[in-house]
Formats: sequence, structure tokens, C-alpha cells
Amino acid sequence: MTSTEDVREKEKKSDYFEFVDSVTSSFSKEKDSFLKRVDELSNNINVPRLLTAAIGLNDESGEFASLVKKIVFHGKELNEENILHMKKELGDIMWYLANACIALNIKSFDEIIDLNMEKLRARYGDSFSVEKSEKRRKGDV
Repeated sequence: MTSTEDVREKEKKSDYFEFVDSVTSSFSKEKDSFLKRVDELSNNINVPRLLTAAIGLNDESGEFASLVKKIVFHGKELNEENILHMKKELGDIMWYLANACIALNIKSFDEIIDLNMEKLRARYGDSFSVEKSEKRRKGDV
């Protein structure tokens, strides 16, 4: 790579970081804005618990997915020890899910299950189809 190409490459990277900074909310990059937003949200939800839940769910789901990946794609043995390990990771996921529910003032998993069933029934009716899964109505999340 020539010196000119190196400079262009560095400028491109610098331009990208500037772009990312320009499209990032103040809540995400400025402490005072973040704390003000947390304070506003705290009137309705437990923000520290919600953040703990969101990060923890991602982390534990990743651990579960990693184990599944190793079993399915890397040839790791499927045995009682690894099944127990997956069950324990699912337990960790449930722990963080419970924290999310507490943060959002949800009183039981039944509320979440009912909402999910309602959403899926509206989307699929009585049976799954690839078309319905890919072509969703407006507002279907």
C-alpha cells in the first residue's frame, strides 16, 4: 500500500468515526444527558434493573448460543453434562428475564406468554408459514 493509500484509508476510518458520532444520541454519549434521561425514565421503570436485565439477557443468551454452536457445528459431544450446562444457562436467562419483568412492573411470566401468543396468533393464525414470517403487517413486531 502506498503512502497516499494509507492516508486515504486513515481518513476513511476517521470519517466513519465522525459519522458514527454525529448520528449517536446525546443520551448514548454524554453523561449528563444520560443521567437526565435515566432520571426521567425512573418515574415509570427501574432503569438500573432494566439495564442489568438487557445486558444480562444478551450475555447469557450468548453463552447458551455458544454452547449450542459448539455442539452442532464444532462436534462437541451432546451428553448429560452439556445438557445440564445448557439448562443452567437457560436458568440464568430466566433470572435476567425476571429482572426485566420486575423493572417493567410485570407481575408474572403469564403476562409475557399471553402477549406472545396473541402476537403470534395474529401473525400466523393456526399455522406457521414462511411468507407470514417474512411479510409482516405494519406494527407487527
